[in-house]
Amino acid sequence: MFQDNPLLAQLKKQIQETLPKKEGTIKATDRGFGFLELDNSKDSIFIPPTYMKNVMHGDRVIAVIRTEKEREVAEPQELVEQSLTRFIGRVKLIRSRLHIMPDHPQLKDAIKARAIKGLNPESLKEGDWVVANLNSHPLDTANDAKNKAFSCVVSEKITDSNDKIAPWWVTLARHNLPNAEPAPQESWSMLDEGLERQDLTHIPFITIDGESTKDMDDALYTEMKEDGSFDITIAIADPTSYIEVDNKMDKEARERGFTIYLPGRNIPMLPRELSDELCSLMENEKRPAICCRVNVSKEGVISDDITFFAAWIQSHGRLAYDNISDLIENGECEGFTPSDVIRQQIDALHTFANARSDWRANNAVVFPDRPDYRFELSEDNDVIAIHTDPRRTANRMVEEAMITANICAGRILRDKFGLGVFNTHAGFNPEKIDTAMEFLTKAEAPFTKEEIETLPGFSALRRWLNEQDTTYLDNRLRKFQAYSEVGNLPAPHYAMGLDVYATWTSPIRKYGDMINHRLLKAVITGNESSQKPDDTVGDEIAAHRRFHRMAERDVSDWLYVRLLSNAVKKETIFTAEIFDINRAGMRVRLLENGAAAFIPGSLIVDNKERIECSGELGVINIDKVREYQLGDNFEVKLAEVRTATRQLVARPVQQYPAPKTESSVEEKA
Repeated sequence: MFQDNPLLAQLKKQIQETLPKKEGTIKATDRGFGFLELDNSKDSIFIPPTYMKNVMHGDRVIAVIRTEKEREVAEPQELVEQSLTRFIGRVKLIRSRLHIMPDHPQLKDAIKARAIKGLNPESLKEGDWVVANLNSHPLDTANDAKNKAFSCVVSEKITDSNDKIAPWWVTLARHNLPNAEPAPQESWSMLDEGLERQDLTHIPFITIDGESTKDMDDALYTEMKEDGSFDITIAIADPTSYIEVDNKMDKEARERGFTIYLPGRNIPMLPRELSDELCSLMENEKRPAICCRVNVSKEGVISDDITFFAAWIQSHGRLAYDNISDLIENGECEGFTPSDVIRQQIDALHTFANARSDWRANNAVVFPDRPDYRFELSEDNDVIAIHTDPRRTANRMVEEAMITANICAGRILRDKFGLGVFNTHAGFNPEKIDTAMEFLTKAEAPFTKEEIETLPGFSALRRWLNEQDTTYLDNRLRKFQAYSEVGNLPAPHYAMGLDVYATWTSPIRKYGDMINHRLLKAVITGNESSQKPDDTVGDEIAAHRRFHRMAERDVSDWLYVRLLSNAVKKETIFTAEIFDINRAGMRVRLLENGAAAFIPGSLIVDNKERIECSGELGVINIDKVREYQLGDNFEVKLAEVRTATRQLVARPVQQYPAPKTESSVEEKA
């Protein structure tokens, strides 16, 4: 009406200019209405369904505030920042016209679409997965006044609607990640780096990896000394001997950042002829390597006698985690009998790892073992099962060797250059440490604020937490800690209890490790490094790692929904562990398979007046009695499997009856 009558439209505009305005973020609901979430406040203002048609969940807007039907409401007027730009969606044909339904739990309406030049709209079928870009928003002032509607442009078809490999392709497209390895080169030749490589091919190095691993990037040689100490040599594959700084392959590796590991498949950072062949430390094959040799005392103390050098090595034994673990844990392994030389290496490495693990447990930080969850897929990408792989003896042996190598690299790069790619952790967030101390004081923890601000004090606190009967306090205190970071300057890693840490042991899979390799080569030759990390390298690596983790989680969620689709009907009981609590309920992990599920407060107790979910305290009270807290384990059943949004909703097996009242007691009597 207002649009058809210029005078009324002008009057409306004048009235609106007199009304108060507030800026905030749109929060949509399943029922058509929404809320304007105000900045720096827990307050929100109701948005009626009529006004919600002009905005999307997550949009940042300025809205006029008025009273309608004795209720304060917000009418979005100006678009500050739209939440949706590039997005993933599915084709929906409405009256034979192309629309896209965004693949987003809070976006319920299809958006009118057109295909870009070169993409035939007729090739797009109902339900196909596509990449689209929003090109029109009702509140965008650049829009034509006659075209106040959402619209988008389809730029790419990802895959067909019924493609079983959709979880991988769609997820990679969502996070703008490559879906294939780098293109191969016609030939590879080693660079002239001025390195003199020692010939260690006669030394019985061993590799320990998974049965199917092809990109083997570390080999170990351990020598037990008469005084009980160990000389350990860690040899790491050397892809930088084939890749020159800033050439095409180097730039692509930096752009990728890491090898992408997803359930059922991986996408290498480097071409497979490098990662799986030329650089892989395969058994009986001569390979270039960068080595670290260091003496470690029988008490597990790493000496200052650290040497890095270049070498040619040859693995004398390609060993598998499970075989070595069976051999050590059971005294034998069916079908596997190592030679005396290889057995000697296994035993020496095992003894070394025990010494280092004991030292870290007493002087630094050792995290409790958690299992890895592995999806088993059929040839046509259906989920067959999920296997729980515990951290076994052989895994810990290799882990201790790699941690030792990275400590050594951190020390050398700090002392020689004061520069490198360092993994750091600052302990408690300075803004949250006082709140953390309140929790510690209530728990009668024997630490002062001044102590936990130091690396030794923080490490002692972590060890004390590991000794407690429950993990509640540990889980709660993690909320107050800083995030782990990557930077180009040395700093302590509080979470590991180490004064310095720089990874270089996975250069086939991590670009940051390639940078450290080039710095270590400069240490070896005494020349200027061919590459130095700038101030942006940490942000680059952190961004890559974040997107990769989100991609891994997204594919896993999709596969969990496939696998557990019948669990509601079967009423399967799972053991759940609480890892997050918010005002709406709690998030849990199913320990049998690693799946994450949400338990809303309404499925714990049907009367919301009886339940209080405190994210601040990490507890849930029912009838003012604490019933759940972070870290608790209890039995649950799945209440709903939401295929469209790849979400699991659970409920506790234990139900909470209504509290007894005087009237109910009298009725029973």
